Amino acid sequence: MQNLPISRRDFVKHTALAAGAASALAMARSGAAQELPKLPIAVIIGMLPKELPDKEKFELAKRCGIDGIESHPMEDHAAARAQAEAAREAGIVIHSLLYGGWSALFSDPDEAVVAKGLKEFENALHCANAMGVRSVLLVPARVSPQVRYVEAYERSQDNIRKLLPLAEDLGVVIAVENVWNDFLLSPLEFARYVDEFESPNLKAYFDCGNVVKFGYPQDWIRTLGPRINKIHLKDYSRKENAFKPLREGEIDWPEVRKALAEVGYTGFCTAEVDGGDEAYLTDLAQRMTLIATGQ
Repeated sequence: MQNLPISRRDFVKHTALAAGAASALAMARSGAAQELPKLPIAVIIGMLPKELPDKEKFELAKRCGIDGIESHPMEDHAAARAQAEAAREAGIVIHSLLYGGWSALFSDPDEAVVAKGLKEFENALHCANAMGVRSVLLVPARVSPQVRYVEAYERSQDNIRKLLPLAEDLGVVIAVENVWNDFLLSPLEFARYVDEFESPNLKAYFDCGNVVKFGYPQDWIRTLGPRINKIHLKDYSRKENAFKPLREGEIDWPEVRKALAEVGYTGFCTAEVDGGDEAYLTDLAQRMTLIATGQ
């Protein structure tokens, strides 16, 4: 992988991004005393009681104060459309699909594994389109004793580029998430990784809790800026080296919400934590609402 000199087009693009971020920062600071609008909150479908049919799951989520759902891709697109319709009837929206990709990473040295992942993700894109969903989460790569960092970087980009034409045709964003995979370990690198695709259909799915071991989510948010497509919420304690219930870890949530306002983020904030019953989900929604309003 070569370090190429920046082109005039890239210089203009990055200058514009920096100017936009500076403008947003100035506006946010000038209005610091104003109450921040509530961002929509969501949960992953697996956090809802598994014994309930979809319609009742979504009605429960709505009662608890939840605005949206992150679901999973299905091979049966008719069933996927029915699920999306059930959510709409309950007054909430399926805003994203969580493909993941751990079982068939695009960085794998085995071409058969990569081929499996590409086929699965193509289905995820078509499924999202069938449901009216505009984002699919992807774990792009993992560094391991068998896969060097440079190999994970180049292979994952090469394979994602094979999917981008389909994503662009369908109007679906491939949202790359930062996870504990020893990859994309700084906000600067994450931003570079996204920018190198030069596509509005490749963005970042930023997980606040996943960076606390080696960074600060508000810093990552300010660096990634408009590259962020979606947000995952979970909390973490460095002292205990453990994930914690929302607002019980070490994340400065008011500063995170301020950073999101500065970069102009208005999308969903989705909890990625344990699930539970109605009382638990109501409490979780209240915690998320405090985060989503900067409290």
